[in-house]
Amino acid sequence: MEYQTYILSNGIKLIHKPVKSPVAHAGIIINTGSRDEQKEEHGIAHFIEHMIFKGTKKRKAFHILSRLEDVGGELNAYTSKEETCIYASFMKKDYQRAFELISDIVFNSSFPERELEKEKEVIIEEINSYLDQPGEQIFDDFEELIYKNAPIGRSILGTPEKLRKLSKNTLNRFIQQHYNTDQIIVCSVGNLSFPRLVKYFEKYFGNVPATYRTWQRKKAGSYNPEIKIIDKDTYQSHCIIGNRAYDLNDKHRTDLFLLNNILGGQGLNSRLNLSLREK
Repeated sequence: MEYQTYILSNGIKLIHKPVKSPVAHAGIIINTGSRDEQKEEHGIAHFIEHMIFKGTKKRKAFHILSRLEDVGGELNAYTSKEETCIYASFMKKDYQRAFELISDIVFNSSFPERELEKEKEVIIEEINSYLDQPGEQIFDDFEELIYKNAPIGRSILGTPEKLRKLSKNTLNRFIQQHYNTDQIIVCSVGNLSFPRLVKYFEKYFGNVPATYRTWQRKKAGSYNPEIKIIDKDTYQSHCIIGNRAYDLNDKHRTDLFLLNNILGGQGLNSRLNLSLREK
């Protein structure tokens, strides 16, 4: 698979995959997520992802949402424990429009106070909705146990108490500390010549001041086996048993995936499924 790459003087990297298609895709990935939050900032990475759609120095929320939708495109985002991503799909003729918009909302968000308070309530409702789904909540409870007292063990959404304390200043401070240009990649898939794409890339991302990460992510400490039981008024019970496993680059990772499928994978012939449903 052929990829083309280009790195700006500020450290932002472009990765492009040329494909023959009338539809193109682009996104920006920032190497920061909820695991990089301080305890008092719990939920801030996800909150910022919401707030960058609420206004920039030259756009209001409606204009952000309409910029690509008016030409048949779409704009979206997500936050994980390790990354924040803003991505778009659009017709190939609108590459420049997409690059300009993504750059604007990531680097020029104004975080209007009125929108700030409204969006807090939106996320609090998201948290409440999540708590109504024990099949989802149990994974957060599990990770909280095996990564006890570590940022990576906390939920991505945060808590209502912590969210209500976040301010425009705390959002800007988090961005200054974590949206470092040497930790940012712009990805592209589409039918556009690479020299032309680089021209757009330099135009909309080249003027971002260079910043570099000067801190290391905290590693989770040791933990003891533990049992946690939560009583909920539901028709079904949910159970997880597990442990920490190999990291992404470990040579035994594939073996572990195979073992996982044998013991409790999605297939109907897994040991767990046969024991619970067939015997």
